[in-house]
This record gives sequence, C-alpha cells and structure tokens, in this order.
Amino acid sequence: MTIAFLESSLQFHLRNNAISYVFRVLEGGELNHLYFGSRLRDDGPLTDLQEILFRDMLSVSDDRGMLSLEQIRQEYPVTGSGDLRPCALTVCDERGSHVARLTYAGHTIINGKPPLQGLPSTYVGDTGEAQTLEIILRDDKLGLQAALQYTIFEDLPVITRSVRLDNVGPHHLAVDSAYSASLDLPDADWDMITLSNAWSRESEAERVPLRTGGQGVSSLDGRSSKHAGPFVMLTRPGADETHGEAIGVSLAYSGNFDIGVNVSSLGGVRLRAGINPELFRWRLEPGESFQTPEALIVHSDQGLGALSRTFHTLLRTRMARGPWRDRRRPVALNTYEALYMNVDERNVMELADQAADLGMELVVVDDGWFGQRDWDDASIGDWAAHPVKFPRGLKPVADHVHGLGLKFGLWFEPEMVNADSDLYRAHPDWVLGDATYELSIGRHQYVLDLTRPEVRDHIVEALSAVIGGNDVDYVKWNMNRSLSEVFSAAWPAEAQGEIYHRYVLGYYDLMSRLLERFPELLIEAGSGGGARLDPAVLAFSPQHWISEDTDAMERVKIQYGTSYAY
Repeated sequence: MTIAFLESSLQFHLRNNAISYVFRVLEGGELNHLYFGSRLRDDGPLTDLQEILFRDMLSVSDDRGMLSLEQIRQEYPVTGSGDLRPCALTVCDERGSHVARLTYAGHTIINGKPPLQGLPSTYVGDTGEAQTLEIILRDDKLGLQAALQYTIFEDLPVITRSVRLDNVGPHHLAVDSAYSASLDLPDADWDMITLSNAWSRESEAERVPLRTGGQGVSSLDGRSSKHAGPFVMLTRPGADETHGEAIGVSLAYSGNFDIGVNVSSLGGVRLRAGINPELFRWRLEPGESFQTPEALIVHSDQGLGALSRTFHTLLRTRMARGPWRDRRRPVALNTYEALYMNVDERNVMELADQAADLGMELVVVDDGWFGQRDWDDASIGDWAAHPVKFPRGLKPVADHVHGLGLKFGLWFEPEMVNADSDLYRAHPDWVLGDATYELSIGRHQYVLDLTRPEVRDHIVEALSAVIGGNDVDYVKWNMNRSLSEVFSAAWPAEAQGEIYHRYVLGYYDLMSRLLERFPELLIEAGSGGGARLDPAVLAFSPQHWISEDTDAMERVKIQYGTSYAY
C-alpha cells in the first residue's frame, strides 16, 4: 500500500495490491483524474491516460493552450469555473456570484485515517492499515479552502473520500452544494444498479444501462429512506456475480442524499455522491468550516459478488464498532406480533417464560409500554411505564426476564412526539415545523427538533432514566415518519437551509451520548422497516431491521437486494 507523489508530473498514485487511483495537477492548478481500476504497476507518469482534445463550442481557457474544463476529467469540479457539467461544489459570495476556481495549494500524506468532525466514518485499528492523502485546494479571491481527503486501505479495494471547506477569508460565504466525491470515467459503457422501492418491498435491485443525461438515486425524506438507499453500483454490461468489472459507491450519511450519474453528449461519465443540494444552503462565516460525510468507493474486477463482499467486510469491521461489532446477535422474542400494544406485566412475563423454554435469548417489549399508550395516537415522548399496564414499573418485568437468563429490551421512537402527550403539551415549540401553517401528521406524530440542544438533552435524560433504571440491554430505535415542512424557530432565516443537515448531526449526537453512557447497549435501527439504512447508522446500530415484511418469499428478494451493499 502506497500513496506516491511524482513531483516531476505532479501526479498522485494511490495503490494497494488490488487497485490504483491516479490523478495529477494541471498547469492551471485543477486536479485531473487519470485512472481508477485494477492495480497498475507503472510507477512513472501516466499522463497518456488523459484524452485532451479540442472540440468546437467548448468553453476554453486561452492562457492554458485551449484547455477546456468541460472536457477534462476532474477530481473535484467547481461551478463557475468553465465546467458546464453538474459539479461537486457550488459556493456563493456576498455579491451573489457563483464564480469560483479552486487550485492546488499543497498536500499531506499521513499513515492511518483521521476521524471526521461530528460525522461517523470508517476507521482503522492501527495506522498501518491505511494511508490518507489530504489535498489542499484554494481560491484566494473567494477566501475559500477545500481539503480533499482520500484514504486507501491496505487489504481492501476501497477509496474513501470526503471534503472539508474552510472560510479563510474575511467575507461571508454560502455553500449551495458540497458533494463528498466526484468521479469522472472515460466511457459510458456501464449498467447502473440501485436499491429502491417502498415499504414492505425495500431494496429491490434495479439494473438499467446508462443513458445520456442524468440518472441516479436520491432522497428528500430527511433520512436515507425506504424509497431510495444511498448506494449505486456501475457494472460492465456483461458483468455477473463472479466475472467482470464493477464500481460501487455508498454514502455514510443518514439524511437527504444524492448519488447521481451524468452522461455527457461526448460519452463521459460523472458520478457524484453527497448531501442532496436541494433544500440545502450552509452559511460559512470567516474562520468556520464545513465537513461533508464520507463516500465509500469500491472497485472489483471479479464481479458483483466480490464488490459486495468488500462492502460487507468494510462496514462490518471498519464502520460498526463497540462490543457488539463482533458478537453473535441474541435470538429475540418481540412482543408486538403476539400482543401488539396490549402488553402488561403479566402477559410479558408469561411470554418470557415461553421464550426461555424455547431457547431464546432476548425479550423485547415493543410499542405500548409507556405513558397512556393504548393506540398509536398518544404518548410518544412520554417515556415512563404505563401506570395501568405496569403499576410497579418495568423493573419487576426486567428482573423476571433477567432471572430467566435472558436479556431485556424496549422499543422507543425518541425523535417523535404525539400531540396527545405530556411532552407536547409542555413543549409544543419543540416540534420541527412552521407554526403559522397546519403541520402534516405521520402516524399521529410530529418530529422533534433535534437541531435544538435542549431537545436532545431531554431525550438523552429521558431514555437514560429508563435504560439505567431497568437494566435495559437492548433498544429498538424506531423512526416511523419522514421529515416534512422543515423549519426551526430556533434558528434565523439565513440558517433555514442548514436544518436538514443539523437534524442529522443532532441524531448522531443523540446516539453518541447514549452509547457513551451505556457502552454495552445493543441498539437496533429500524425506521418503519427499511428506512434509514446507510453505512453511518452502522457506527451506532450494528443491527438493522430492514423490512416489516416477513413473508418468506418476499423477504428473499429484500434480503438479496440489501446484500449488495450490507
């Protein structure tokens, strides 16, 4: 494994035993992508891999010998630089100008892999497992610096990419789009596989040939949704499970995302992965930074199966973490299908006795154990034992389950609130939405504003009281509705484009704080079935409930599609 810099041609070659990733610095300072694929053994300059031809009607730069950025394969293309294709970065200055030109200003190569501030990302067990290259691009007129991070692992055909934007000037900037990675490929002879569909038929793999124009997969649900997962695979038309070339891209992000593929009229391909720019604008004041989530890029020359196994290994061993990363998951009895919301102390204990007789290892009390919860229209947010169903609280039930040698788990939906709840009556202002309009309700629920520290503090304390007071071993963390009418009264007008992303950061903060308090806790992610399934969630929840559909034949298809990426 090496990251080699060839100073004579300003070329970077990231290489391990399986792959090579090569780019160089052009005379104008832009980064010119040369190659991504199976390992190259050539240590010399590889500039012959770049096609530089002049074509009529292209935008060109006279001071660089008729070079057109509209035709050149780039590493991180910027809007307003002469490249008329969809770009990776769009920044607006105080005058309203979107013109920018980021050029090479230096680089650093380090052993290992640094974490990303505030965002889950892949990691290493020791510094010998990977090397990281940080490229610094700068626009001095704009006062903007971009730090492009590339990590290559020693034993996996993986490149991870992310970007940190720094306002190093004296003026206010606005970031209108900031993708984590852009990959330009020289030809469009690929099929595209995506994982999408709907509730109860999640992760159906769809394979179609690339065509001229835009295609891909994206979400505006406020999360990685059951309608669209943040994963795209490009395969050569003849590739199958065991043969042929494939490139897979996944985004470690739990909010609005976009993984788009654009095929130009000249046959080139640009693949971008990052935060969905729709409904997004981030203020970048002098001295401030913005970090994009991590994109995972995998290559295979041995078919789709090898590519999937790389994702499996990477996410299982270098995204999931904590004591449950490598443990066998306990066999669970969940009360919902047996009792729905009609749980009480007696019938849960009876089920636990049967579970123990059958050799199960975990009893999970699902929906209906809290507040005044008898149906799904009340008490979400009131995380205390139902006084009628559990008059002695949950501790006797937990002790009974533990006394049988089983683990004890509870269902929560911490990000939501019912209008009929003590929490909402006390804090209607904690709901995400514009109070001057009637808000949409999903499953009788509103969304709590996780951008507000006081809301997150309340959730952490409420859940901690239940988990700690009842020796809870397992949490089923649900999220049964998407975000809608996204507005936060806690933030000024100019910050409203940040709310979707700040919500995701709030979710990560919640999970991190809860696991700091309860490091042995196993959290299963589940969002109305297969929503919020993405690599980042696995950093907190190494187990995911991928569908509500347990029909055997349907589940075969759901498991198969999911297994492309997880």
